[in-house]
Amino acid sequence: MKRIKMGCTTLSIPAMALGIMRMNQKSVPEAQVAIQAAYDAGINFIDSADIYGDGKSEEIFGQAFKQMQLKRENLFIQSKTGIVPGKRYDFSKEHILHSVDEILERMQLDYLDSLVLHRPDALMDPEEVAEAFDQLQAAGKVRFFGVSNFDTVQFKLLQSCLSQRLMFNQLQFSLKHTGMIDFGMHMNMLDEPSVDRDSQFLDYARLHKVTVQAWSPFQYGMFEGTFIDNDGFPKLNQELQKLADEYEVGKNAIAAAWILRHPANIQMLVGSMNPQHIKDSAKGAKIQLTRQEWYDLYLAAGNYLP
Repeated sequence: MKRIKMGCTTLSIPAMALGIMRMNQKSVPEAQVAIQAAYDAGINFIDSADIYGDGKSEEIFGQAFKQMQLKRENLFIQSKTGIVPGKRYDFSKEHILHSVDEILERMQLDYLDSLVLHRPDALMDPEEVAEAFDQLQAAGKVRFFGVSNFDTVQFKLLQSCLSQRLMFNQLQFSLKHTGMIDFGMHMNMLDEPSVDRDSQFLDYARLHKVTVQAWSPFQYGMFEGTFIDNDGFPKLNQELQKLADEYEVGKNAIAAAWILRHPANIQMLVGSMNPQHIKDSAKGAKIQLTRQEWYDLYLAAGNYLP
């Protein structure tokens, strides 16, 4: 598994992480198989969130991991908090502290390697967040911190009040969600791809050594479904299959390789619980697409160059 530097540190993390959003749909033995498949492929980074399966995903993970032979120190375990489903976003100190305690209990852990704030809270008080982070770190409950779906100004605002460096920003990025790179190639134009919806965060991350974590790497829309083997995207699947045949892997591996080919050292979140899909996706970390192959996929996904 390809390894990348985590944020501004010298610590090494895998270029892929296993997202456990769908683990609530699995039995404990099935969850163990998924975790082991990822670990055997070099994916020892786990990404969760307190809202996944209303907490059930973390409960299943906790039960599965406890029964496995894996050592805690050999896994990097991350969770997210801040969404109160259907009601509000909540970055209050009280909510953050309470959520972490509940996460640790569900996952049967003493500490999280990383805590990520899940989507921006319009009522965020950066100084209050800073107090929560300091308290969690001092108590040994969280080692590192990050955010999810923050734009550049939101990220800088929070960072200005923290004593810790933010390591991560989780952002949607895939062959069917390319806004973070479209606008740069359509600079100074009036067409739809020229609109910057992400406040140039990918370039900011490269300048300031922030690890971008790409979520939904095989999805189109937000949660509409996967573009892999989807009849609605014939040209893209034709190109994926062509390269998959050449590299002797599956389509997931090629779609993953496309994300990891970007020089920003992106970490990709694999959300599948299918051991075969996990193994195939992991193969993408070993593939270095040529520039032409990368652009051929970009164009096959329905994008165009000015």
